[in-house]
Amino acid sequence: MAESSTIARPYAKAAFEHAVAKDALDDWSGMLAQVAQIVADDEMRSRVLGNPKLSSAEKSAVVVDVCGDAINDDLRNFIRLVGDKGRLPVLGAIVEQFEAFKAQQEKRMDVDIHSAYPLTKAQEKSLASALAKRLNREISITTQVDKTLLGGVILRAGDTVIDGSVRGRLNRLKEALSA
Repeated sequence: MAESSTIARPYAKAAFEHAVAKDALDDWSGMLAQVAQIVADDEMRSRVLGNPKLSSAEKSAVVVDVCGDAINDDLRNFIRLVGDKGRLPVLGAIVEQFEAFKAQQEKRMDVDIHSAYPLTKAQEKSLASALAKRLNREISITTQVDKTLLGGVILRAGDTVIDGSVRGRLNRLKEALSA
């Protein structure tokens, strides 16, 4: 079976383009997140999505019924389409890619920072400012302390990884000396 992100991409793109055309990007984002949460529920997965006795249309009808008034008619139709194609299990990946398209549209990026020690607010602000300038995006930072790092930080911004850790620098020095 194809990877879920590959399957999800055309659905996410279609949903995103429809939401942009309807000027309802934030509404769709919120509604899709709710639907994804419902579909990700263990009981929903085992009793409905994993039930071989239910057809794809019946499974999507159950999801639409559970969502109730939390979603609009356009999203109901989208869920039915995704369900008819047997793609309800990848709804989480669809939502992830929808949010990635939305962030790109809004020139926004989430950055994860792993550091050896807790960062001060001034350090976070300085890193956010430098990244915003370099990536030409509004930056939202999430920090984590990683005790396995000797020092420095590792930044993850989408597909970009900047390894400024001591271990990363030592590895690069080792590769340079052995070349």
